[in-house]
Amino acid sequence: MSAGGDQRVKRAGGLAYREEGPADGRPVLFVHGYPESSYMWRDALTAAGGAGWRAVAPDLPGYGDSEPDPPGSWERHMEGLDRFVAELELDPVVIVTHDWGVLVGLRWACDHPERVSALVISDGGFFSDRRWHDFANTMRTPGDGEQLIAGFTREGFDGLMKSLSSGIDDAALDEYWKGFEGDTRRHGHLELYRSGDFEKLEPYEGRLAELGLPALILWGAHDRFTTVRNAERFHAEIPGSELKVFDDAGHFVWEDDPEATTRALVDFLERRVA
Repeated sequence: MSAGGDQRVKRAGGLAYREEGPADGRPVLFVHGYPESSYMWRDALTAAGGAGWRAVAPDLPGYGDSEPDPPGSWERHMEGLDRFVAELELDPVVIVTHDWGVLVGLRWACDHPERVSALVISDGGFFSDRRWHDFANTMRTPGDGEQLIAGFTREGFDGLMKSLSSGIDDAALDEYWKGFEGDTRRHGHLELYRSGDFEKLEPYEGRLAELGLPALILWGAHDRFTTVRNAERFHAEIPGSELKVFDDAGHFVWEDDPEATTRALVDFLERRVA
């Protein structure tokens, strides 16, 4: 069976999701980044589920097979994630995050510390003094963002994603393009980035350390958007955290090196959480 091939899309809390592993297994919650969906976790779901964990990955609103739930903001995604966890009674969860999923998932975890048992952080930021990269700044700029998001074609999208990742194949591109189908979904991308004011993280400074949870930090060495310096900062700020950097991977580390990342995840779960 190919990874993710038999992961049926289910629904809970208004979100579509994929799941593998025993229903009574300890829950691992995967929160995807932009512009992906739960499909990005296909290999990780198979690995964690096969090791006896209940591995669950939702599509955030407006991505994958989840319907939009305007506005497509940071806060709205957190609300959707909260409903999802509550309906499936998943907590406490190991929360595994990537890219925008770091901002959504870690902020949710800090707001609900009793519902989280461990953290896995990859290629994203959670620092109030951070600055957005050029693509994000364009998305956040009125007029420029509308022009950029309206101009995405399937051919251009495929070329861009393949230039950024060695592991994203045509099947993955089919899944991720769903997030661009229709004006409502595309406008949600602008709402997401325009809600991403890093000043909102000022009340969360020091909170990850205060959680006192096991933490694994996985990073692509060649990340152009969120450099390894961010990984090192997480590692320094979270006592007892583990850091692994993958030399042959970029920003989309789970796609670029699925074998090594999933092996590191399962090893961490078995040593630090089980």
